[in-house]
Amino acid sequence: MTQQLPFTTSINNGIAQLIFDKPPVNAFDSHGWFAIADKIKELGTTQGVHVVVIGAQGRGFCAGVDIKELAEDGTKITAVNKGNFDTFANVHHCPVPVIAAVHGFVLGGGIGICGASDIIIASDCASFGVPEVDRGALGMGAHLSRMFPVHKVRYMFFTGEMIDAQEAYRLGAVEKVVAKEELMDTALEVAAKIAEKSTRAIRLAKESLNGVEVQDIERDYRYEQGFTLELYTSPDSQEARDAFVEKRDAEFVETK
Repeated sequence: MTQQLPFTTSINNGIAQLIFDKPPVNAFDSHGWFAIADKIKELGTTQGVHVVVIGAQGRGFCAGVDIKELAEDGTKITAVNKGNFDTFANVHHCPVPVIAAVHGFVLGGGIGICGASDIIIASDCASFGVPEVDRGALGMGAHLSRMFPVHKVRYMFFTGEMIDAQEAYRLGAVEKVVAKEELMDTALEVAAKIAEKSTRAIRLAKESLNGVEVQDIERDYRYEQGFTLELYTSPDSQEARDAFVEKRDAEFVETK
């Protein structure tokens, strides 16, 4: 049976919109991540598309991976990792600029998309976080490091605490903070400014900017994924996932 896509798409005036729509929290299973990766690649190579805007319906932008899928079958981690990797890489290497328009919670894979994108516009209700260690996982450090300074990244990782849109703006990750009802209009206004410029110039600009970056986020994220897989072989990882699904506190065994 064909699964319903967890997003909708449209193209108008050279601007492609990919809007997440997977209630209740836009958390995607492995099939969903592969579908997102494929669609981003398709949009970036579609004739007449000059900019891609990624937004979302619902309570938040993206809650990352579907923990319930992994709680039921831990072997799915390799498929989830691959779907995540392909999605973030396709955003980063999309031939045209990608704008992330985020609201509510931006977690896990949502951080990966933002960290791989070119511009982030946030609503004033947006908050950013990496609760991976509380879910028995790792990852997103490479993409979070593209957004925030190293010590902020480590604080967020070790504590699991969120930071709000204004703090993200202060730290330089977010271009604009606007009211939620103005979010998509603002993102589309920025996209329109880009879309009216020379397509050739913008595509070359993105390629050149990617080329001069010091950080290789695909290599770094691939490195991180090895530690995620290692963690998934430990009882603590399964306990964290089970506790999350069962809505209880995790009970970890003390280990070195």
